[in-house]
Amino acid sequence: MKSILRTVIAIVVGAVVLPVALNAQQSPQPGDPLPGLTPAEFEAFRLGLDDFLEVETAEEGLGPAYNGTSCSECHSIPAVGGIAPVTTVRAGRRLPNGEFEDFDPLRGSLFQLFSIPTHGCQSVIPPDANVIARRVPIPVFGAGLVEAISDDTILALADPSDLDADGVSGRAAMVTDRASGDRRVGRFGWKSQVATLLDFSGDAYRNEMGITNDLFPEELTFNLSEGQLRDCDPIADPEDIPELGTGLRGIDNFEAFMKFLAPPPRGPITPAALAGEEVFRAVGCATCHVPTLMTAAEPNPLFDRRPVPLFSDLLLHDIGTGDGIRQADGEPEEIRTPALWGLRFRRPLLHDGSAATITEALQRHGREARPTMQHLGSVSSTALADLMAFLESL
Repeated sequence: MKSILRTVIAIVVGAVVLPVALNAQQSPQPGDPLPGLTPAEFEAFRLGLDDFLEVETAEEGLGPAYNGTSCSECHSIPAVGGIAPVTTVRAGRRLPNGEFEDFDPLRGSLFQLFSIPTHGCQSVIPPDANVIARRVPIPVFGAGLVEAISDDTILALADPSDLDADGVSGRAAMVTDRASGDRRVGRFGWKSQVATLLDFSGDAYRNEMGITNDLFPEELTFNLSEGQLRDCDPIADPEDIPELGTGLRGIDNFEAFMKFLAPPPRGPITPAALAGEEVFRAVGCATCHVPTLMTAAEPNPLFDRRPVPLFSDLLLHDIGTGDGIRQADGEPEEIRTPALWGLRFRRPLLHDGSAATITEALQRHGREARPTMQHLGSVSSTALADLMAFLESL
């Protein structure tokens, strides 16, 4: 059944995407592949999109607890790879000394929203939780370009001790990449908790859909005995195994889709938007929302020393919008600088979706961002309007 569904989706997806892939002159739109893919890369992208769209079932390993039944359920607006109006939930305890503590260090802070029948393994937040946070999905447009930025490039932007005394003290998250075992600079996730797309794929497949894999082979459950878990989910782990014929796991296909997914297109650049970009730089927004980073030298020309206009330094900062959760190397009050490319396609804003507009998101900036907000408060109404025109063009 799964192979039949694959074929049907592949025909439909191929009919939609293939003309875009063949037309090198057309500007990529949200959900399109990077221009210039080889036939083999396009096939990998197509297979990845197929798996990204596939709705999983309990017979294929879904659950026992999960947040969605497909990747696209949380990454679909304005196209596959984007966002969705849903939030995941994390919880823990803040101790009397102010330290954050997970209820179970091995499972972390995530508590999934749903479970498969008969719901005996539903994630339930303990009553003594005093930190509960929500997070919205992050778009994965252009993720392959972000992965191709070297660790050294990100580390060069870090200033954890604020040595230049500008009030900004960005910090690079150091994490262990499960795929390679190497210590790397994290760049994906609200806490920069993941360094590579394969690790990101394995993490999300297990955490968000409950499908275990080689990188994350144990179910993410809470307060359950092995017997209870077997009753809830009898499928042997790991559940994501290489497919006959291709030898590829689901996480390999997810990785390929995100790697070859084009970045979001820039909107019309009006004179007001051009003037607004100057305001953006002048007041200090570009200190954290660095307009362009470069990829490293790479044999694949798609990623070789390419500019990546993501408007982020990919560092952890405390601007007063932290969610209170410690995760990987990210402290409770730190959040990775959100990339602003594709901003015009995203609402709501901030990590928890609590800001409905750009203005609301700006008003929440404090602490490290306080000097910038003070500068912004002194600009003219015309300059402020220009800044909004610029941000709406991203």
